[in-house]
Amino acid sequence: MSSRSIKKPRLSREVVVLGVIAFFVMVGFGVVVPVLPIFVRSFGVGNAEVGAVISAFALVRFVASPFCGRLIDRGGARTILAIGIGIVAVSSGLVGVAQNYPELLLLRGIGGVGSAMFSVSAMTLLLGSTSASVRARSIGFYQGGFLIGGMAGPALGGILATISLTAPFFFYAGTLTVAGIIGLVLLRPANGGASGEAGKAVIHTPFRTVIRDRRFRAACLANFAQGWTSLGVRGALVPVLVVEVLKGPSSWTGIAFAASAIAQTIALAPAARFVDTVGRKPAIIGASALAAVAIVAVSFTTSFWMLTALLCVYGVASAFMGTAPAASVGDAAGSAGGRPVAVFSMFSDFGAIIGPLVAGFLADTVSFPAAFAVGAALLLATSAYAFRIPARIPAAAAAAG
Repeated sequence: MSSRSIKKPRLSREVVVLGVIAFFVMVGFGVVVPVLPIFVRSFGVGNAEVGAVISAFALVRFVASPFCGRLIDRGGARTILAIGIGIVAVSSGLVGVAQNYPELLLLRGIGGVGSAMFSVSAMTLLLGSTSASVRARSIGFYQGGFLIGGMAGPALGGILATISLTAPFFFYAGTLTVAGIIGLVLLRPANGGASGEAGKAVIHTPFRTVIRDRRFRAACLANFAQGWTSLGVRGALVPVLVVEVLKGPSSWTGIAFAASAIAQTIALAPAARFVDTVGRKPAIIGASALAAVAIVAVSFTTSFWMLTALLCVYGVASAFMGTAPAASVGDAAGSAGGRPVAVFSMFSDFGAIIGPLVAGFLADTVSFPAAFAVGAALLLATSAYAFRIPARIPAAAAAAG
């Protein structure tokens, strides 16, 4: 059979729809992010209360994730996804009319429940509707929707903030409503015995088997390290480093982060193809090590351009780190339902919750390099553990080459 006669794998309809949903969700979220701290301060509270509102969203997401897995197993990922988006939409709209700080804090917490339902359901649908040969490429397309939406959102947020501080929250509720309608109309309901691919039987792997799989364990460790490093080290300390060490304006942080996001977006497609054709194992090993070197080097940077270049390198590594671990979860779990995805998601949330606290403490009591080094150590631990993953490439992936 000639190579021309081999049909190239294509992304499923569900993947394309989920990518579009991700874009609308992240555009709205990106609109709110730069305005939220200012809006919280308008209630006459301090920085600690601002931090509490931001942390509440992530903390509630973490607590709610285990229940999401069970809800998906009972109600179906499509239904839980739509309900989750609806909860975030309503809570975000109500934030815009909140009368006091306790109301605002409560509504953001409720939004975290909906966010957990959406994110776990979306990834469950994504992994369940793709074959191993295009799993990473499907994840890359989905994450591309998030990245593009995330880049467009803050710019729109700045414009909307000139109208009023509450306008971004109503806009966010609107984009979420659009995302929810798209999901209900275009995502196909599960057909009883369901299948990951049309016409193919679903293999249900028991959860106790999944958690013993080295591929799943490596993926969870990678997600924890990425959550810790991206939010705990990069997100929390780079803005401070720019102002206090480089003595630059805070706008430098936005420019450097935007460049890193662009680098990650450009790298997504080739990274996903590498993960699908060469393998998950080399991608996790190499990307984790590269990210560790880049994040440590950031703490020793002496110029804005060096910082931007290093963050771009980190962004390229993140393209691999965002696709390979999630694909490994799909390989290990098959169509096992939402519980493996929920646990995988929790590792990232847990890293995002405690990472900023530990990194900030180390930066205050020891040094910036020490704070960055802890994140790098977690990434190197991920790289080391990934050597234990079986070096297997699915036959379909090898044929798709």
